[in-house]
Amino acid sequence: MSIRITPGSDVKEALKAIRSSDSYFVTNTARDLSQSDFKNRILAHTDILVAPEREEAGYFSLEITGGASVHVDMLRKQINPFERLQLLRSLMPNTMFQTLCRGVNLFGYRPYPENVLRLTVKEFAKYVEVWRVFDFLNHVPNMIPVFEEVQRAGKFLEATVCFSTGPEHTDAFYVKKVGEILDVTGPDILLALKNHSGLGTPQRIGQLVSALLDAYPDLIIHYHGHNTDGNDIGRILAAVQAGAKIIDAADHAMTGFFGPPPLLTVLDLLEDMGYKAEGINRDAVIATSDKLKQERPAYAVFESQFKGFDPTVHTHKLPGGAMGSSFEQAVKGGFLDRMNEILMKELPRVHKELGNYWSVTPGSQILWTTAVTHTLSGKRYVNASEDLKRLLLERYGPFPFYRPADEIYEAAFGKDWKAIVERDSGIEECPPVDLEAEQAELDKALGRPADIEELVLYLQHPRDAVNFLKFEEEYGKTYVLPPSVWLRQGGFDSEEVVNFTDDTGKHHSVTFASTQELHDGSQLNYLYVDHHLEPFHHYPEASQGQAGPQKELTQAEIASLAEMGEVRAPMTGVVAQISLEVDQKVSEGDALLVLEAMKMLNSLDSAIAGVVSEVAVTEGQQVAKGDLLVRVRPLRSKDASE
Repeated sequence: MSIRITPGSDVKEALKAIRSSDSYFVTNTARDLSQSDFKNRILAHTDILVAPEREEAGYFSLEITGGASVHVDMLRKQINPFERLQLLRSLMPNTMFQTLCRGVNLFGYRPYPENVLRLTVKEFAKYVEVWRVFDFLNHVPNMIPVFEEVQRAGKFLEATVCFSTGPEHTDAFYVKKVGEILDVTGPDILLALKNHSGLGTPQRIGQLVSALLDAYPDLIIHYHGHNTDGNDIGRILAAVQAGAKIIDAADHAMTGFFGPPPLLTVLDLLEDMGYKAEGINRDAVIATSDKLKQERPAYAVFESQFKGFDPTVHTHKLPGGAMGSSFEQAVKGGFLDRMNEILMKELPRVHKELGNYWSVTPGSQILWTTAVTHTLSGKRYVNASEDLKRLLLERYGPFPFYRPADEIYEAAFGKDWKAIVERDSGIEECPPVDLEAEQAELDKALGRPADIEELVLYLQHPRDAVNFLKFEEEYGKTYVLPPSVWLRQGGFDSEEVVNFTDDTGKHHSVTFASTQELHDGSQLNYLYVDHHLEPFHHYPEASQGQAGPQKELTQAEIASLAEMGEVRAPMTGVVAQISLEVDQKVSEGDALLVLEAMKMLNSLDSAIAGVVSEVAVTEGQQVAKGDLLVRVRPLRSKDASE
């Protein structure tokens, strides 16, 4: 009789059942597939469509939330992450949901106060059973608050060690690290071996799993990998042969080149090698992909234009979730021709110089941004991002193997670097936030009382949570729309009729009747929705102060303008902080503002001494590369006497 562990199962009894089983268990990593191969754009409508088949498949768990998906749900898909889980739970009552949590960074990119951590875990634990918790420096103290809250909620804690390669990454290191985790958590946990870049040979993975089980025989190891080099199926086989009890894979109809390997292939190979998957319904696995094959064309725009496996990942070590986006940034930034130089020379060099830690969020963004900046500017570590500086100051945690060389600190912080390091080094302390005050701010922004789940979203992504909640109040629930409609490229023609099936299976028809231009630049669009005429009022993007098409400035032109006091955005991003005001004096090198781009904070400094004559942006504003941010007028003699 097969074992099925369901929501509400007693953790200790379930772990005992897993240990006693002669079979291995399977997690469907749908979230990771969406992030790695489709830029996190797989819609709830698609997950709802295949929920019955996934429910019948008999997975140990379905990884369906966490990582960047909580943010992207609000930012790009316009769906409440909590409501998404509620909808899926109603259709999948017997399948455990799994999340990926970045320790003190939660579902964001920077450390959060402990009371925010604990509140977030408490609320999401109402819907999520399995919690994979990691830290990009494998620094156990960064994970303890989440560990504690998951166990307090009676959920499955899957503590994680991130894996990489190099002389420092020995069996002895990982065995000791797991011991540090067990000292905190006790034995009743799962242990994830997170191979986020798909590194190492099958032999290396098998060797490490064996070493961990030799040291801790009762440990339940859950192997997670990426198929970037095309070899993760071999690593999965080696992990199971060595004693791993749970493995990750994804629906074969949607697998690509950077995410998890195809689930059906894994099942068939392991069965042929004598290993049975516990409780898996093969027909339901196939039926899921039969439906997904019809959905995939709607997501084509989000797949990387660069196809094929990449065995050179063993050199550059980019994680699967960053592969597609890195090429996209290269295309948009005009440096695609330099990608080979970045990936094969500068990125590995930076990685080694900065301590050979684990290239996963947020550390992977620091490595990537630094390597790109070096390659494009020709200057190394001089234009250090705020996040790189925080890394060097060990604000995220101590370097696991060795500290970068002194010359890197001097380039990043200047001649007074030793004093800065002595003064500012150490784990960042995040004082508790006043939850009542934050609740009041959110209530004011929405014009109504917010519930506790909305507050949790706001505490992590304030601007985007408010924008989403207001959008939903005005336009309703977008998850009713299938990807063929929601992701439609190029707009809709007048008199066009669109027929679709919503998330419940109900059929709808929408006719785009006519558009009326109003005096204030807005538009009134008339649509027949299921044969009922409905007007929709909105402001086109061009009417919201956004500039029309223009020639994009090069990095050299942006740098030249900065020397004349005209500070332009070096990349597309969001203005996170403004440190000045009009008529304020600034010295050369003074921070003007902070731009958030590619999940990183980038401080933009004044290239000249002068007086601020214009601040052209506001905090929270989205800007494109080349947009004017600040004007600084060079100092005149009368300014010096004032």
